[in-house]
Amino acid sequence: MKKKYEVMYIIRPNVESEGVKQIVDRFNNVFTSHESDVVELKEIGLKDLAYEIDHHKKGYYVWLLVNATTEAITEFNRLVRINEQVLRFIVVKEGE
Repeated sequence: MKKKYEVMYIIRPNVESEGVKQIVDRFNNVFTSHESDVVELKEIGLKDLAYEIDHHKKGYYVWLLVNATTEAITEFNRLVRINEQVLRFIVVKEGE
């Protein structure tokens, strides 16, 4: 059963634009390959962080609205944790 989620992650600022595109595509494919839909995608871009993370003061923000299965969210969480290019991420079920 699909549920709506908001997903946001922050990519290290020193990743080149081609690398950012590959990361965004890889994470989008996690959802599409697990019978889920990316409803909306916003690449917010390079922004100042509220506080320094791993000696970085900026980060590349990506926001998604997805209709996702539990399996897709579980796989996304697994992959984003092992990706060293991602500084932070959050997944929130809509309505919480």
